[in-house]
Amino acid sequence: MSAAVTKGPTYYNSCYRHGVDEKRRVQIPAKWRPETEGAELTVMLWPQHQAGSCLRVLPPSEMAKMKADIDAMPNGNPNKVVLKRFIGSESVQVSLDKAGRICLPDEMARAASIKDEVVLVGLLDRFEIWNPSRYENVKAADAVLASEAFKLMD
Repeated sequence: MSAAVTKGPTYYNSCYRHGVDEKRRVQIPAKWRPETEGAELTVMLWPQHQAGSCLRVLPPSEMAKMKADIDAMPNGNPNKVVLKRFIGSESVQVSLDKAGRICLPDEMARAASIKDEVVLVGLLDRFEIWNPSRYENVKAADAVLASEAFKLMD
């Protein structure tokens, strides 16, 4: 009998550059794939950067945390329904195919200016999918802010 191999936590680190095929399929690095077969990732349009939109990808545990955080907001907070509506309407669950790829929804890919190539950027607990030229702008902006941000780590 072979012993079951227990995979540790998944950390989304590093950057990967991949092509996008004619069906908008993108290869997900093996280390970033869900350990549970059939587990879905949540892909959402993320408009929160001056460089433009990207696609943010959350594993099931992080999507559950995001939903819990929104649910914990007071019902009287007008941002609660805005977040629920935006995230609910601008996200989709995707499964990996046998080759380890996900298919990016056409409308989301267009909104993020994703065509034939992407950069997958690790955010430790989730990852983003960027148009390569947009990501170069993000990377440059992050480099300017990094020294101040790292002061928070002391």
